[in-house]
Formats: sequence, C-alpha cells, structure tokens
Amino acid sequence: MSFLKLKKSRRSLQYLFSIALIVTISITCLFFVRIMGYQVVALILLMAVSFLAMVFDILPVLTAAILSALIWNYFFIPPKFTFSISTPEDALMFLMYFVIAILNAVLTFKIRDSEKKARQEEEKENTIKLYNTLLNSLSHELRTPISTVIGAVDAMKENMGKLSEKDKSELLSEIEKAGTRLDRQVENLLNMSRLQSGIISLQSDWCDVNELIFSVIQMNKSDAVLHHIKFEPNEDLPLFKLDQVLIEQALYNILHNAIQYTPEGSVIFIDAAHEQETCVIRITDNGPGFPENLKNAVFEKFYRLPSSKTGGTGLGLSIVKGFVEAHHGTVHLENLQTGGAKFTIKIPAKTSFLHDMKVSNDRFSDNLKH
Repeated sequence: MSFLKLKKSRRSLQYLFSIALIVTISITCLFFVRIMGYQVVALILLMAVSFLAMVFDILPVLTAAILSALIWNYFFIPPKFTFSISTPEDALMFLMYFVIAILNAVLTFKIRDSEKKARQEEEKENTIKLYNTLLNSLSHELRTPISTVIGAVDAMKENMGKLSEKDKSELLSEIEKAGTRLDRQVENLLNMSRLQSGIISLQSDWCDVNELIFSVIQMNKSDAVLHHIKFEPNEDLPLFKLDQVLIEQALYNILHNAIQYTPEGSVIFIDAAHEQETCVIRITDNGPGFPENLKNAVFEKFYRLPSSKTGGTGLGLSIVKGFVEAHHGTVHLENLQTGGAKFTIKIPAKTSFLHDMKVSNDRFSDNLKH
C-alpha cells in the first residue's frame, strides 16, 4: 500500500512539474515573441517536451505535449487568444507541431524504456556471472577444508587405539588449519554481503595502529612460517579514530594475500605514519609483483589473477577497498622498480593530538570562567 501511495505521489509531482514548466516557458516567451516570432516559440516548447520525456513517465509528458500545443495555438498563433487559425500555413504548422510533440514524447519514452530494459538485462547477466563465479570458487574453497576435517575425523575414529600422540597431534593440526580456512572464507563472504547491502556503519574509536598491526601479524603467524614479516613500530604515532575491526580485517587480507602469493623466504615490510591528519599504512613485499595492466582489476569482486594458485574466492582485496573507502580513504597498489608490490592505505582520521589539544583548550576556558 505504501509503495502505491509513493508511486501515485511521484506521478502527481511529475504532472505538476510538467505543467509548471510549460506554463513558465510560455509566459516567458510572451515577453519576447515580438523579437523571435511565434515559430521560434514552437521550437522552445518542443525542447521543453523533449526534456520532460527524458526524465518523466509517458502520461505526464503527453499531458505536457498536448498542453504546449494548445497554449501555442491560443497565445501565439494569429489570431491570438482564440483557438481558430487564420491561414492554411499556420494550420499545417500547428498540426505538425502537435504530431511531432506527441511522437517526440512517445519515442523518447520508448528509447528510455528500452535502455532501462537493456541495463536490467546486463545487470542480470552480471549477477548470474558473479553467482556462478562464487559457486565455482566456493565449491573448491569450502569443499577442500571440509574434506580435510571429515578425513581427519574418520582417521581418528577408525584408528582410535592405534594412533600415536604424534599422529593425533598432526590430525588435530590439520583440522585446526581447515577450520581456520573455513572461518576466513565465511568471514569474507559476510563482509562482502555487508558491503553489497550498504549497511556498514563505522564504529570509530581511538585506536593504537602499532598494536593493531602487531595483532594482524600475530593472526597470520601460522601461515607466515616460511616468510619474514618486518615491522618497526612508530613511537611518534598518535591514536587514530578508526573502526578498528574493519581496518584490522583490511590489513589482514593484504598481509595474507602477500604471504600466499610470494615465494618462500620473501620479506614483507609494514610501516605506519601520520601524514597531514591522515593515517598511512604501507605493506611492501619483494615478490613477483602484479601485471601492470591488471593492477586495478585485483580490487574487483571475485577477480583472481590468471597465475593465481588454486583456492581463494577473489574477495580479499575487494573487501580491503570497501572497508577503506567506508572510512573515506584510499588504497593504492604499485609495483616497485626493485621487484615486489606495495599497498598504500591512506585514511583521513581524527588524531589524539587534536583530541588532547581540544581537551586542554576546554579546561583552559573553564578555568577562565571560574
């Protein structure tokens, strides 16, 4: 019921605006008709009808077309202030105007309608394509750890009294790794769902970026056994007002991506800085880097590089982009001349410097008052 009311209200506004526009243009033309002639007035009114046809529904536009024809006849075609037409030429011109105005309204609306259907069809095809891509990715990414868990559990059940403590420990380790992998993929899917629905609401609070980075490194510790992660905390960093959960997830995805797609023994550097009221975090590696023509594509949903390893849904970096942009920040990827890739995150944020300064000013003002 509310939708029908909204639709009727929208249609009513279109009628009002269409009529108001035609009447306003007609009144304006009355003051200049001696200069430009009533034939030019017809062209101006046709332009107004064309404009309305590009933005409004068909019925309000048809109303405007008929109204403009009647106004042009009554106020501009000699003899004025009557619907009679004195010459065959003017009668033919009026008939042509009427037909052109109606055809213009109908054809423009049909073109808009066709374009709308084409866009909807394209969106439908893209949705199906994304859906199939997601299914293909998940079929491997979820099935593999699930199979690992089931296999390990079966092995433990069938050989309950035969397994050594070492074997049990290895099987439990496999289950733990598979569970972590499943948890990561589910988390990525939930995060992408939040981005798609537009329901992300920042829960900003004062955040120690050094601690946040240490936390992200610790979360990736088990995957980074064969890599070297180097981070020197910046003791001069202020506290930043950020949504710590979202930024932690964004940094986790970048670091995990670097670990996953660089060779064993690669070095990953992380540094943080405060530049012009902006929190800047850089993650650099000495791996193979990215193909230059595909650097922007890696931030698209479900996109995976042709040379990627099996596994992964292609959501990690798109989530990074979404979470950073939710903070009105930017994430930039570049290849280094010495080899490797560098991700630079820049987020405008309030700092504890300004917070402490404000508190001090407030206290100073209170002291003056007392």
